Formats: sequence, structure tokens, C-alpha cells
Amino acid sequence: MTEAAFTANATNATNATNAAPVPEAVGAAEHFDVLIVGAGISGIASAYHLNDQCPEMRFVVLESQAGYGGTWLTHRYPGVRSDSDLYTFGYRFKPWTGTPIATAAEILAYMGEVIAENGLARHIRYRHAIRSASWSSEQSLWTIEASRSDTGATVRFTANFLWMCQGYYRHAQGYTPEWPAMADFRGRIVHPQDWPEDLDCTDQRVLVIGSGATAATLVPALAGRCAHVTMLQRSPTYFITGRNANVLADELRQLKIDESWIHEIVRRKILHDQAVFTQRAQQEPETVKAELLAGVRASLGPDFDVDTHFTPRYRPWRQRIAYIPDADLFQSVREGKASVVTDEIERFVEGGVQLKSGRTLEADVIVTATGFDLSVLGDIAFTIDGKPLVFSDSVTYRGMMFTGVPNLVWVFGYFRASWTLRADLIGDFVCRLLCHMRDKGVGSVVPVLRPEDREMALGSWVDPENFNPGYLMRGMHLLPKRGSKREWQHTQDYWGEKDEFPAIDLDDAVFAYGGRAPAR
Repeated sequence: MTEAAFTANATNATNATNAAPVPEAVGAAEHFDVLIVGAGISGIASAYHLNDQCPEMRFVVLESQAGYGGTWLTHRYPGVRSDSDLYTFGYRFKPWTGTPIATAAEILAYMGEVIAENGLARHIRYRHAIRSASWSSEQSLWTIEASRSDTGATVRFTANFLWMCQGYYRHAQGYTPEWPAMADFRGRIVHPQDWPEDLDCTDQRVLVIGSGATAATLVPALAGRCAHVTMLQRSPTYFITGRNANVLADELRQLKIDESWIHEIVRRKILHDQAVFTQRAQQEPETVKAELLAGVRASLGPDFDVDTHFTPRYRPWRQRIAYIPDADLFQSVREGKASVVTDEIERFVEGGVQLKSGRTLEADVIVTATGFDLSVLGDIAFTIDGKPLVFSDSVTYRGMMFTGVPNLVWVFGYFRASWTLRADLIGDFVCRLLCHMRDKGVGSVVPVLRPEDREMALGSWVDPENFNPGYLMRGMHLLPKRGSKREWQHTQDYWGEKDEFPAIDLDDAVFAYGGRAPAR
């Protein structure tokens, strides 16, 4: 672990220690107006917005881990970094002043500053894993039970509103396919999500299975530290290369422009450029494909077989495009410190893996950078008035609320833009909704299909022809349905939603209000 990462984790531990005390066993439940699930990038954003826009409301953040950070705390594999620029992945209310692509330690430090500067530590309870959440329409109340990993005790909370910020995948373990004869391999098999602290790759032959952002981060981080690293992929991925710097931000700093102005100007420029790129990828995919591959060829040189190893089968933007800062992945390959093999696994053998082509790749360590498992609403046991919630039976309202599920919002970000952009939009919406409910004197709200919506066609959460990564395809049956109308979809369109969300009519018939406002 780097010194910076060590410092960030120490800061995490300090914040965890400073968290408010909690009851030791099941007894009288603590009550809050709002309960936020998760202290990752979304949870801290939501806590900030609630603290800033609804200061009169009592809230608590429950986090299962020992500190804040979510992905950036649990992922500790070599080189772990963002694959989105921090001017848009960072919060809109907190200027980012570092390089666009940041390490996990830098992101944790940034989040720690947000917590400290806004007095959020007192609201966060670490080591609290929520097991169940039960809604009572009679009381307009959620009852939540959580277990404490430090004491083993079960604690209870009640809340008027649940704000789900737990992410979308299981942090406890990653996804590894079951290949034939895995037990025959005499070396070590690890998943990046469970990177062992005692793993020393010095003088080891490392085989990284996968071709996404994690593999593209791991390979250059390991290259030069081990005997050799090979990236084995079933099919290639699109990559964008560029300097890990922002020319506009650097020029504005030379002009002594205030950092808050720089953050907003650069943020808007990046978002504009992303919108143009996305539109071009949809309207002229072959041209965009040629441009992306030209960047790869420029990095790898004229003799590398780009057609085989870096030309995907799908059109651009059907899956997330990973950013390679300073072309470090390609530089590792060009220098001979890393290799890329495009093939499929037939079976594992004692000394590595045998491929369907008949070739055997020898390895001492195999890293399965093969994705993760979808976690729907944190794998919490939900009941509504005593009946188990079947989440897939609901219809999503704008990818954040769900028919039949009162007083609950789920932060699910963007696939093609920074996750945090949507966390900020939803933060504004929830705070506005909570204030609206208070002013109306009501205790509950649930989205309902209006008469004009009841005959609309329903489909899967996302259109697989539009976006189809493996983790989503494996878990699609667990997710709510989407409708044919825009408000009944998770559109993935930040550039539309940034104008639509502030204009949502909270008195539209889509919102069914009920119950009496809780006594304060």
C-alpha cells in the first residue's frame, strides 16, 4: 500500500472512531427523519445535500464497512484509480484540484475533506450492516434492523424516508466464472475486489483475465514489478487515451482564477465534449470506431495486431469506454513488460490455463478481473406492510423511485457519464420532495402509474441493444421494469436530466401522497 493510501485509510479510521455512539442491543429504536444507506460517493453526497438544504431534518448514515469511501475503500488492488475524470466524478459543490484521473487514496482524501468541512462525521455510523427494512403504511414508517460487525449486536432504527446509496454491486466478493479444473491450478487465484495484502508478485508470472477498466489498470501497475504480466481477454474493449492533465484547468490556474470557477468551467467543458462524443457514437459509430482505434494504433505502433486484440465486436458506447491515462497500458505492452492474448479458456491446468486454441499460458498468479455481482438494494430483506418486496415486479420512476415502494429513493448513477453527476441531481430532488411533503402535511409518497400510463409497454431495466455489460445482463431479472415513456425509465441521459429533474412537478398525479406528517 502506498504512503498516500495509508494516510487516507488512517483518516478513515479516525472518522470511524469519531462517529456517534449507538445502542448495544435490540431495544427502543432510534428515530430519524431520513436514513441514508451507505457512506460511499453517493452517500456522502446525499448527506451533504440533506445537511445543506434541509438542516432541520434529523438523519443518519449507516455504513457496513469500517470507514467511508465505498468502492474506494474496498478496492485495494495495485494501481486502483478512477476511470472517470474527477471534474465530473467529483462533487459539484467541492472543487477538484488534482489530476483528472485520480487514485483511490486521492479520492478518499477528497471525500474526507467533504466530511470534515461539512460536519458530517457525527451523522455516520460505521460497521452497521442492514439486514431488513419493513414499511408500515399505518405508521408511514420504515423499521430497519442492522447488525454491528464490531460487537455482534443487533440495533434498530426507524425512519420516515430511506435514501439508498449502497451502490449496485456486492462489495464482499467479486464475480469469477466457474472454469473447468480450476482446482488443478497450483498457483494462486485472486479477484481484484479481494486483493490479498500478503500477495507479492515479484518475479511471478501474472495472468490477468479480463479486458475492462480493472484489467487495464492492473496490467500497467504490475508491469515491471513482476516477471511478466499477460492480459487474457475473450474479446477486446474500447479505450480512450490521453494525458492525465486538463489543459484548460492548467491555463486557468496560470491566470490565478478561483478554483471554484475553474471547477465549474472545466466541468461544463468536459460535459459538453462528452455529449458531443455520445451523439457522434450513436449517429456515426464507424467513424468514432476508426478514431478510437487510431489512438490505439498510435500508442502501440504499426507492427501490433490491433485488429485482433483491440478491435471490439460491438459499436462504441454499447459498453463503458475505459480511459487510459498517458496510454500506460499500451506503453507496458510496447515495452514488452506486458502481453495481450485474445482467446477463450478451455480449462485450468497445474501451471496456468489451456486455451481453446490449444495454447497454454503459464502463470504463478491468476487474477480474475471478470467483473462483479449485481446487488439490488443492498441485498436487504424488504417488506411492505408485511409482504416481501419483489423488486422486479415494480416499475421504475426515472431510475430512482419505484411503484409500490413508499418513501424510498435509490441512487443509481450513469453508465456513460460520472456516477456522481446523478447523485447530485437526485440529492436536489429528494430534498425538494421532503420539503414538499412537509409543507403538504403528508407522511408518505409513492409513484403510481397514471391512467394514461397503464397500457404502456414495459421492458427490462435497460435496453440491451443500448447498453449490455455482463454484470447487468446477469442480474437484469432482479431489477424493476422500465416503461416506454421517458419518466418511467433510467435514461442514462445526464444532458437531459440536468434540466428535467429540477422541473419535475411534485404535484403530478404520478406522486401518490398519504398519511399524516410525522410529529416533530
